[in-house]
Amino acid sequence: MNTEDMPQNRRLLGGAAAVALVAALGGFTVAKCTSSAPTPEVPAAKEEAAKVPTETLTISAQAISQAGIATETIRAGGLGAEIVSQALITAAPSGEAIVTARAGGAVTRLLKRLGDPVRAGEALAIVESRDAAQIAADRSVAGAKAVLAQKALAREQYLFGQRVSARVDLEQAQAEAAAAAAEARRAQAAAGAANVTSDGRGVVVASPISGRVTSENASLGAFVQPETELFRVADPSKIQVEAAVGPSDAQRLSPGDRAVIELPDGKTLEARVRAVTPGLQGDTRSATAVLDLSGSLQPGLAVRVRLRPSRGEISNGIVVPEEAVQTLEGRDIVFVKTDTGFRAQRVTVGQRSAGRVEVLNGLKTGQQVATRNAFLLKAELGKGAGEGE
Repeated sequence: MNTEDMPQNRRLLGGAAAVALVAALGGFTVAKCTSSAPTPEVPAAKEEAAKVPTETLTISAQAISQAGIATETIRAGGLGAEIVSQALITAAPSGEAIVTARAGGAVTRLLKRLGDPVRAGEALAIVESRDAAQIAADRSVAGAKAVLAQKALAREQYLFGQRVSARVDLEQAQAEAAAAAAEARRAQAAAGAANVTSDGRGVVVASPISGRVTSENASLGAFVQPETELFRVADPSKIQVEAAVGPSDAQRLSPGDRAVIELPDGKTLEARVRAVTPGLQGDTRSATAVLDLSGSLQPGLAVRVRLRPSRGEISNGIVVPEEAVQTLEGRDIVFVKTDTGFRAQRVTVGQRSAGRVEVLNGLKTGQQVATRNAFLLKAELGKGAGEGE
């Protein structure tokens, strides 16, 4: 039987050489278009072009995830248009809270530990305090005086209505009642600000935001001074990215410019420039671009960002990560994401810089290409080609 009569669907996962990729790339299949008709003689140039890989790899989304293959959506912009910078994930101003003791005293209860989730208003610890007791006593005294002043005002209003007391006595009672009510409100507000417990013996140390405890400086029985930092709480969904950029690059950036965050695991996230600091830092002589992004990332994580300014150099070029470009049979290819897996696409590359490659032709904006672990696709495709010989 001639090789031209072989079935088009070829078995991929056979042989000892495939064992290393079976665990990560289980479920791959290679489909290669062939023709049963005799191949006419063609010039050498056309024969060489016919060797361009056109195979597709069929792989499920689950298998892609298990193999650790990352993808990236192609955007227009040449190497000269991109600004590549190191950056740091930080908590947004509303995403981190420093929780302090509102009164001095001894820590009698610890309700949360490092790493525990908390809700806004939830108690983290209890501090027993003489200051809290004094605040609670002031609140009780002020409330009692307000009640007494209201009763005195009611009596004066009755006597004035019976033409027994003078107007001046009524006005004096009204003033005293208003003053007592104001003092009661002040004492109540002070107790609320200190978060005094219901029994008046201590204060509740509560978190103002929802998140997780990222720092804990409290010990059971320890005496703490007022406004001592006891906990830090961070909301991982409220984060921002701070990227250092040079003076000339900072002038090209504007709020709203697009950016791509490259995570250590090879995945990417879309972000937007929120602001650029007007001044330069004295030690690094660089400005800081602040980026807003959605998602939950750990503050303190170091990442790389690719900023794409809307001002300055305009380019329609396409740039992909260097690991996305693979060489097969002496030709540069990338693997374009399809509905069923990936398709090998021949490309022509240009300049290379900072781990990025400029693609001159072969790709279109909006396509998704394999980046991290793209070599696994190349290995699987090469194995399938070898089995068909």
